[in-house]
Amino acid sequence: MEENDLAEQIRPDLLSFLTPNAAPLRILVVESLTYLSDLRRMFPRAELYAVTSEADAPEMASSAGTHWLILDYLAVPLPYTRGYFDYIISDLALETVDNPQDIASGFSMFLKETGSLLTSFRNVRHWSVLQNLMDGHFYNFVSRLYARAEFENLLYASFYKSVRMRHQRREAPDGLLDRLIRAGFENEQDDLETEFYLVCADRSMPEMALLKSMYTQEERRQIVRMIHRVEYDIECAKSAGALWEIILRVGIFPAYLASFVRETVIHTEVFYHHLSHTSYEHLHFICEMLEMSIAESGDPMEQEMYRRLQREIVSEKR
Repeated sequence: MEENDLAEQIRPDLLSFLTPNAAPLRILVVESLTYLSDLRRMFPRAELYAVTSEADAPEMASSAGTHWLILDYLAVPLPYTRGYFDYIISDLALETVDNPQDIASGFSMFLKETGSLLTSFRNVRHWSVLQNLMDGHFYNFVSRLYARAEFENLLYASFYKSVRMRHQRREAPDGLLDRLIRAGFENEQDDLETEFYLVCADRSMPEMALLKSMYTQEERRQIVRMIHRVEYDIECAKSAGALWEIILRVGIFPAYLASFVRETVIHTEVFYHHLSHTSYEHLHFICEMLEMSIAESGDPMEQEMYRRLQREIVSEKR
């Protein structure tokens, strides 16, 4: 095997997802201890936690103020409180696990509703893996390799609502990429030259995370309660009136409420019918909610449902 076929080490670039600030965050680093010094510089008021299985990790001496825990996270459950961290950071966290969904959902449990998991994975469709297979070798029997779609589905099944990815590329030798494409391997978004994917998985959709950060937990609880009462026709007119009172009092915009509805409502058409029939003076607001839902949805059938609801509401206004 030639030197340029050897797998490279991942570059520690997960912090590229983050913007430095002075917020009093709680950040947990699992095994990827090289991030600690940069985190301290980027987030001077953050409370940093670190988990490692190495009792003599060199970073322990140079990371004053970090809360250390010596523990193998693959074998022992983490002892933290639910909803405690703003970020959990761990490169290749699911590469050597027997139960990747258990680990991913376990991390999710320790994140705030507005929190995110920053991790990465080795791409099974990288040209180096495929070339080794063509040569009759597979050198990754100890670790798990994932395709992008597989990893996304794993995270969505582990209670994350939004997944963003960035590429770490290593270019193929001359001629190999064309050979793979001719053999039937698609190369959408340079997938065949992406050796690692960097991942930011959010507990909430970005719009919902913003909404949750803007309003108190009690205000959000009241909104959710009234939305569900309207959805299930429980004293519908009274519940709708209470919902509008909260919306107007705390200044919720149509886009934010639409995100809330998409996140929490099961019977979408039923909800909008009940809301519009008891909220004549707010029909313009509801139409704006539906317009935002059309723009945010990627499902053509769902978009058509929102357009149909819009037409019905416009007809009611007339």
